[in-house]
Amino acid sequence: MLDPKFFELLEKDYGITFRDHNLVERAMTHSSYDNEHRDLNIGDYERLEFLGDAVLEINISEYLFTHFPELPEGKLTRLRSDIVRTDSFARFAKQIEIDKYLQIGRGEEKQGARQRHTLLEDIFEAFNGALYLDQGNDVVEKFLTQVVYPHIESGEFSEDTDFKTHLQEKLQQAGEVDINYQVIDEEGPDHDKKFEIELIVNKKVLSKGFGYSKKHAEQMAAKRALEEL
Repeated sequence: MLDPKFFELLEKDYGITFRDHNLVERAMTHSSYDNEHRDLNIGDYERLEFLGDAVLEINISEYLFTHFPELPEGKLTRLRSDIVRTDSFARFAKQIEIDKYLQIGRGEEKQGARQRHTLLEDIFEAFNGALYLDQGNDVVEKFLTQVVYPHIESGEFSEDTDFKTHLQEKLQQAGEVDINYQVIDEEGPDHDKKFEIELIVNKKVLSKGFGYSKKHAEQMAAKRALEEL
């Protein structure tokens, strides 16, 4: 049975109260767990994943179409591909603690499936499929506004929100500058590292940035520097 703490987390942090708990439990259940608990008649996430994949694609596509009116079709497609890739969805899944509460069988647990990015991606899609069926698309859109869209707005995915390039252009207006990005700290296991980057301009620390990749941390350091200049 799905841990009630997951429902409490959804309500407290995201304002989501599922009417049909069985629906979200199915979305959070791997077939290995269902096979070990046939008497519970839960089912698994796979059909909901099919639906959730479509729900996420249309919502993210509409968001990009609306918020990036200057981008041509090719760049919109590349940007969307960057957002919906496996490691991105896996990170969003961890953000709402899917990795902590998903239900998997004992064998899969021993093999480390709980941290497998492909599984977390699938469950994140299934969760959104369940949310769509239970609450409707308006609630899905609100959820994505809380979980996914801030990453887009920060420039994490967009080559057209390239804070590093904007910063370089701004600094070079005053003449030649020496710009370096240096990793000063990293924490977490290999599959879930977080990086701290120092932005050094002419041998002086200008700002710091944090991110789940070096590229993202560098962008965040540049963004912070732009805000302070």
